[in-house]
Amino acid sequence: MSRFVILASGALHYIRNKTGNMLIRYRGEEVIAVIDPGQAGKIVRDVLGFGGKIPVISSFKESVQFQPDTLVIGNAPQGGIISDEYRKEIIQAIRFGCDIISGMHVFLNDDEEICQNANENGVKLLDLRKPPSPPHFPKGTWRDRSVPVLLTVGTDCDTGKMTTAWEITSCLRKRGWDVHFIGTGQTGILLSGCGVPVDAVVGDFMAGEIECAIDKVTDDADLIIVEGQGAITHMLYSGVTLGVLHGAMPDWMVMTHEPVREMDTADQPMVDFTKALQLHLDLLNPFKPSTFVGINLLTLNLSDENAKKVCVEYENMYNIPAT
Repeated sequence: MSRFVILASGALHYIRNKTGNMLIRYRGEEVIAVIDPGQAGKIVRDVLGFGGKIPVISSFKESVQFQPDTLVIGNAPQGGIISDEYRKEIIQAIRFGCDIISGMHVFLNDDEEICQNANENGVKLLDLRKPPSPPHFPKGTWRDRSVPVLLTVGTDCDTGKMTTAWEITSCLRKRGWDVHFIGTGQTGILLSGCGVPVDAVVGDFMAGEIECAIDKVTDDADLIIVEGQGAITHMLYSGVTLGVLHGAMPDWMVMTHEPVREMDTADQPMVDFTKALQLHLDLLNPFKPSTFVGINLLTLNLSDENAKKVCVEYENMYNIPAT
């Protein structure tokens, strides 16, 4: 079992610390501390509302008492640049003997100073966003698939696509289903141990890499679940979303959404929910039919009573399960 310390300076937040949060939620017994100087002295539960008594500390040096073996960069800032603050913490962790896991667009293995320190201290650098090589071009193998594919999609970034996909996978496995989870972002890949860092793939090959990952699943599987990325209506990331959609060519989809969100993460007005549903179906229609089988609502900012009420409203409006 690993002993993770998560680096999340200024980012221990229910949205900004996505990779770190999922480790805390699903592999919490392996997380020994979180680095965020602005929240130091608290426990993770006080900040996120979950995570138990994992301590929040101000620097890697403070984590040494817990004997970490891996430093995980918990958030991936836009552009993925290694800041001076992060560089200092990473090198300290390497010199202590920790492996480093990163989901940034800038690769640790391409950084001369970090690589030199890693080699001198015999530690591993894992870049979760390193794309496959050579790349794969789509071949249209979805036409002959025998295993159904479910894709999680969303009305915005950070609506719970990865969490929804992972929870469905876990629940079905407990019921005896042979379900294969395909991660498409650094968090899903870290949790599952496999997948495609699709936003690091050259645009021409995005759909092909998703298709290739699906093709590797054996025909005796019960279901393939693909983690969605971004949002088709998102000004910044819609290209990635479309690549995943046309690579997965899903039989079924689950829409994720935060009901109280008025502006998306690109600071644009949220799209109408009904239009978002229809847009996904329209984009698949030239190739194959698909259908929505569920809605998963992010209700962190609602009371339990209001959350249940909103779920019922969505179920009644769209005639599919909402949770």
